[in-house]
Amino acid sequence: MSHWIIAPVILPALLAAVTMLAFRHHILLQRVFSTAGTVLLLAIALGLAVSAAGGTVTVYDLGNWPAPFGIVLVLDRLSALMVLLTAALALGVQLYAIGSGWDERGKHFHALFQFQLMGVCGAFLTGDAFNLFVFFEVLLIASYGLMIHGGGPRRLRAGTQYVVYNLLGSTLFLFALGTIYAVTGTLNMADLAVKVGELPADDTALIRVGAALLLLVFAVKAALLPLHFWLPESYANAPAPVAALFAIMTKVGAYAILRMYTLVFGPEAGIVAGSFDAWLMPAALLTVAVGMIGILGARDLGRLTAYAAIGSMGTLLVAVALFAPGATTAALYYMIHSTFATAALFLVADMVMERRGADGVEIRAAQPIPQNGLIASIFFISAIAMAGMPPLSGFIGKLLVLDAARDVPGATTIWAVILVTSLIAIVGLARAGSTVFWKGYGIVTDETDTAPAAPARGGGLAFVAAFGLLAPLVGMTLAAGPVTAYLDATAAQLYAPDAYLDAVLSGTPVKAEEAQ
Repeated sequence: MSHWIIAPVILPALLAAVTMLAFRHHILLQRVFSTAGTVLLLAIALGLAVSAAGGTVTVYDLGNWPAPFGIVLVLDRLSALMVLLTAALALGVQLYAIGSGWDERGKHFHALFQFQLMGVCGAFLTGDAFNLFVFFEVLLIASYGLMIHGGGPRRLRAGTQYVVYNLLGSTLFLFALGTIYAVTGTLNMADLAVKVGELPADDTALIRVGAALLLLVFAVKAALLPLHFWLPESYANAPAPVAALFAIMTKVGAYAILRMYTLVFGPEAGIVAGSFDAWLMPAALLTVAVGMIGILGARDLGRLTAYAAIGSMGTLLVAVALFAPGATTAALYYMIHSTFATAALFLVADMVMERRGADGVEIRAAQPIPQNGLIASIFFISAIAMAGMPPLSGFIGKLLVLDAARDVPGATTIWAVILVTSLIAIVGLARAGSTVFWKGYGIVTDETDTAPAAPARGGGLAFVAAFGLLAPLVGMTLAAGPVTAYLDATAAQLYAPDAYLDAVLSGTPVKAEEAQ
């Protein structure tokens, strides 16, 4: 077995411990080692993605204990893609945190950042439902510390709300796992798939309860309406680099839905039949509407971006709720796009606040800030992508979602909601951008009317990081064909789980064609 599979978990864990114990008083050494580790993580993630691109499912048995008795990590196209997405986002966010000075405004930023990466990568790679819970808790514990980085009463209040709400979700997660284990006697995902498929039709009531509870847990993580209340306040008040990194957090919930409900509770099991049509799709459509209307009504850039994140998750979950390979391809494309677009918007909000002062994130006309044109261009590109306007990847992503929904029941409603809310988002983002960046040129102030603009912290590195997060949006547009081809293969592998099951239960790498 390849030991590289465990590297995305072990590397950030070791870096976090070393950074906290050995370099806690040396910010320069923290920056050097943490950034070098994130670059190495990105290189490892690229290697794993190349390895998985051929369709081989590779298993890592921790302690050399085979499944289902031991804990396993599993590398397939989807897990490799998500680890690569996490590493690419993390590098951009970390460079911005260093360039803007955010990492030195509180203690242990880089250690918590690495622990967060450990939790996220572990959640994507694990092949065990209980260890999915464990990695959820690791990333949440790290996120609690990152949420209140830099201090302040508003941040502490938002962090407390975030903690309480997610602890309730974690408790529900344990109830779900306990219910499923009581029925099947296992929590290994591959073994679960076999055991659930063997259950008599008359004895599935309790496993249905467990599956429904899991779906609720993942809906909480994905900020699906009406379980989204924790997100706007938490993300709007978090430090900007933290909020940008959190763009991947809601995707963990979407990933878990795709993984569990294609592998364990797939259509052939009949366990959650009707759940996707009966309530997941309406909830996703309402999430789109609330998120995009929230953009129009937001009074500050941080909250505007938080609602944009909710709206983008709604669009993503519309595609997930269609529960078909073509729709999953659209969901994965839109997932990658929305992660980078949301992160870039959070960084724009921080740039504006840094130059205007503490209340500068408000959407109001004021005198132009330093580097106004550069920041406006980042906002303009991010807004086009987030609203789904051509020519960037958001437009292609929404086209893929609409095309996947073309022949399904309720297609008219899905099309209407996505198109109308896209128009609302365009209006809201255009209003915010024009107010913040352009209306200030007509303002003449007295010397006593307003304080001078705050000096900008950081310089070129922060802009390099922000523009770097926009590069994948351009790349996904120019290489839409190859990207969707890879995602087609990823979706096909998800909906044909025989290779995954054979690889995990046999302990040897298996290609999809070998399992058929």
